[in-house]
Amino acid sequence: MPIQILMPALSPTMTEGGLAKWLKQEGDVVDSGDVLCEIETDKATMEVEAVDEGVLGKILIAEGTDGVAVNTPIAILLEEGESAGDIVAEAQAEAVSAPPAEAVSVAPPTVTAAVPSPTVTAAVPSPTPAPGERIFASPLAKRLAQQNGLELAQIAGSGPRGRIVKIDVEATIAAGPASPTVMAAPTPASAAPTTTVVPPAPTTSADPIFALMPEFDATPHTGMRKAIAKRLTESARDIPHFNISSDIELDNLLALRKDLNEREGADYKLSVNDFIVKAVALSLKRNPDCNAAFTDAAVLKFQRVDISIAVAIEGGLITPIVKDAGGKGLATISHEIKALAGKARDGKLQPEEYQGGTFTISNLGMFGVKSFNSIINPPQGGIISVGAGEQRAVVKDGALAIATVMSITLAVDHRCIDGAPAAAMMKDLKAILEDPIQLML
Repeated sequence: MPIQILMPALSPTMTEGGLAKWLKQEGDVVDSGDVLCEIETDKATMEVEAVDEGVLGKILIAEGTDGVAVNTPIAILLEEGESAGDIVAEAQAEAVSAPPAEAVSVAPPTVTAAVPSPTVTAAVPSPTPAPGERIFASPLAKRLAQQNGLELAQIAGSGPRGRIVKIDVEATIAAGPASPTVMAAPTPASAAPTTTVVPPAPTTSADPIFALMPEFDATPHTGMRKAIAKRLTESARDIPHFNISSDIELDNLLALRKDLNEREGADYKLSVNDFIVKAVALSLKRNPDCNAAFTDAAVLKFQRVDISIAVAIEGGLITPIVKDAGGKGLATISHEIKALAGKARDGKLQPEEYQGGTFTISNLGMFGVKSFNSIINPPQGGIISVGAGEQRAVVKDGALAIATVMSITLAVDHRCIDGAPAAAMMKDLKAILEDPIQLML
């Protein structure tokens, strides 16, 4: 029987996805494990592999379609010996066997030639199939028959082409195996329902002001862009942010980084960001009230520090996670960040690699940005914004001096993190980065 291929749930929170691209076309042979299509979630584009084998009989959802709900049929796979006609028969059989409450009213088709309407008093049972002849039955009918120990060959089908449907099996069960009841033949559907979805054409704002602006190129929203817009709008609107900033001298950290990177046999190249990730994790372990999230029922204080790292990718950004960052060494953190960033840019991150962090770091220092304020990544309770390290004039022991200074800004959700805990965390973070030997302890 034809097998429906459904829109998969690629993460626990996924409710819909976009069908980015079909890698198999109608008529192609499909083996178990073959990549059928690419599904675009709100964070990444992922490949979907076939579970069953057969021939791709019909594509129901065209590539480029967004907002396809999870468990929606996206294609139909034909098993050995089946043809495209079996798809039509399957749809008709399911329509016939559906209970009246779920029936869909269909306007009567236009008749071009006068045809006498015969009076139907009872269905003519389909003849008993010859040995070896294929028996057509809906999936539900097959399951009911198997559960009740019935042979499909002994059941008269009332569906299209004599197909056995649910009501036929129920009638046979009610009448007993010796005298199966023949049900009245239902009116056949005038045509098989069409379920192919055509992707909507991109539209731009109807605001007339755009008519006064120069010509522009309209880029349709991707699933990722829609998700970013929705989540950050909700965060900026619903979360009461407050920010704390601090200037941190980096000269000791830069000296330690140079020594570690130049060690003989070192298989790593540590970045300043690697030190920041480790330092933020340690400061959160010392201040667990800041490793928190707000819910309507309670404030959640996490027992482990999982740091999300904001990574820019084509069309948006994503936040892969260094899990248990406080319990890992600098070299391990460095290797993980490089691997996760590469997978993020290639669109190969798995959902568990970017969902579930407890705190986020966003670093724009490589672009020369001095300081900035980030929007909290819900449902987390805080985010650190990291600016560029630059030489500045500072006062030491009453005299002017030159130091490499970096500005960082902490934004927290005031519903779950108060001012004093946030300030204490920033004090510890500054102390760790200015005396980085603490990272080795």
